[in-house]
Amino acid sequence: MTPYKYNTNVSNITTLTDTSSSASRHLASLDLIIEAVFEDLALKHSIVRDIESSTQDHCVFATNTSAIPIARIAEASSRPENLIGMHYFSPVPNMPLLEVIPHEGTGDRAKAVACEVGTKQGKTVVVVKDVPGFYVNRCLGPYLVEVTALIRDGASLQLIDKAMKNFGMPVGPITLADEVGLDVTSHVATFLSNADLGVRMAGGDVNILSGMTKEGWLGRKSGRGFYKYDGKKKTINNEAADYVKSFVNNDLNLTEEDIQNRIVSRFVNEAAKCLEDEIISNPVAGDIGLVFGSGFPPFLGGPFRYLDSHGADKFVGMMNGIADHFGPQFEPCQLLKDHAISGKKFHV
Repeated sequence: MTPYKYNTNVSNITTLTDTSSSASRHLASLDLIIEAVFEDLALKHSIVRDIESSTQDHCVFATNTSAIPIARIAEASSRPENLIGMHYFSPVPNMPLLEVIPHEGTGDRAKAVACEVGTKQGKTVVVVKDVPGFYVNRCLGPYLVEVTALIRDGASLQLIDKAMKNFGMPVGPITLADEVGLDVTSHVATFLSNADLGVRMAGGDVNILSGMTKEGWLGRKSGRGFYKYDGKKKTINNEAADYVKSFVNNDLNLTEEDIQNRIVSRFVNEAAKCLEDEIISNPVAGDIGLVFGSGFPPFLGGPFRYLDSHGADKFVGMMNGIADHFGPQFEPCQLLKDHAISGKKFHV
């Protein structure tokens, strides 16, 4: 970035505090406000009430929550038609996806404003249904739980990362958790475990993640997570490795293929379930969401292109085989079963 561009950008920023005498005047001039406080519903309710007391009636209030249903945040709003979710992905400058999440009472103008702003920011916008986890994180929920199940079955941190990188992910799930932050990862996994996914969040132990945060191992931002960080250098955190070994029930001597099949089956099945439940509007949105929001291998085209090329019948057969050994969390959703029987492709 040139000095001119830097100075131009910085000149467009006005910093304010809660006690600033000019805060109300600035807030009253805004058409859109994006809230990005921690994932605490009571705190978000407080922010909604405070902001709405200082803004004009037309101002759109967007919340950058990663999992909390927008309708629950809107309960504190006096103008719920102007409240909408705009979920950015970390790290925001590098991640191209923006999930826009209207709740049932969100007005058309708020939807249009959120999508227009996201597009002007250079993001690829996907509109998704207001459910816990929305789309991308809802798919990542079973993905993360299966990672903890693999740890319990004796897979090492390095092997899990290596297996998923060899599948085509830009980073493995262990590294991903460190990059996002283990506090955020743990919160999302725990939140979804208590949500409406039922058996699809079974089979693992999210306490592995919450225990990491209690030790102060938050990932790259704290210098330690599953890995230790020294500038650009990354090495395994031996204390964390010893900690996760305490959760091992039985070392199954899993191969890379075992790890890939177990993680990918739950990941892709949840994407199909989201389409079945109309959380996403079509397979294209589903492919874009996971490629740009989670790093699903672009050369595979996304979960639905992957299913079309792999064959839904083969995929369902693989899941049924895994379910026989590891439990009903691997049962394919009805939409996958239907495509397996009919031979119909997701993309026509």
